[in-house]
Amino acid sequence: MHARVAAATPGHDNPTARRVFADLPDRYDRLAEWLSFGQNGRWRAALVDAVAAGAPGRILDVATGTAGVALALRARTGAEVLGVDLDEGMARRGRANVARHGGGIPIALARGEQLPLPDASVDALSFCYLLRYVEDPARALVELARVVRPGGVVASLEFLVPEQPFWHAMWWLYTRAVLPAAGAACGGLPWYRVGRFLGPSISAHYRRYPVRWTVAAWEAAGLADVQVRRMSLGGGLVMWGRRR
Repeated sequence: MHARVAAATPGHDNPTARRVFADLPDRYDRLAEWLSFGQNGRWRAALVDAVAAGAPGRILDVATGTAGVALALRARTGAEVLGVDLDEGMARRGRANVARHGGGIPIALARGEQLPLPDASVDALSFCYLLRYVEDPARALVELARVVRPGGVVASLEFLVPEQPFWHAMWWLYTRAVLPAAGAACGGLPWYRVGRFLGPSISAHYRRYPVRWTVAAWEAAGLADVQVRRMSLGGGLVMWGRRR
């Protein structure tokens, strides 16, 4: 029998995440692959590899969205997987995707900063594209680490800004010009808005919270052996560590 995740009523913060993702669930997975030139799948695979290395029996996938990572984690590890997401539309889409793959992954509404699970109740935790949308990333990391047992793996996937000047310039051009136009062509107004939002949001986040700050925040939250893997010329960031 699968353990239940208690439904939580999300608070009134995270307004940016609510606004950005409100109209996206129906075409999210397909467009995410198109607009990342197919790199999203590679990044997710690296995340799943990091979690699977800990041989977990129970995994919490935070910001699970359409449940792509949750399903991949279950397929790779055979573990019991639980999901939470802030957005009701994304959670509905995630549940529908899980149902098409045999069910068995409960998905509840919850914020990453307020998880509906007891301390040390899962063997591993994953999250994708979360820290840009929380008010206090350091505090969110403390909450994420709280529910992981000592020795359990925490792993994340986030966008990143390339450091090398040429690729940084190409990334800037792509996120400011190509991405909004491609989003509009492929997904209409909602994806045009996402395209315009994404590049400035990523840049602003790393100006305030560079990678070295993020590593230190993971360590301050109680995570050890924190590893960083920059992917796709610096456009993606996979991180993982173990709960002390």
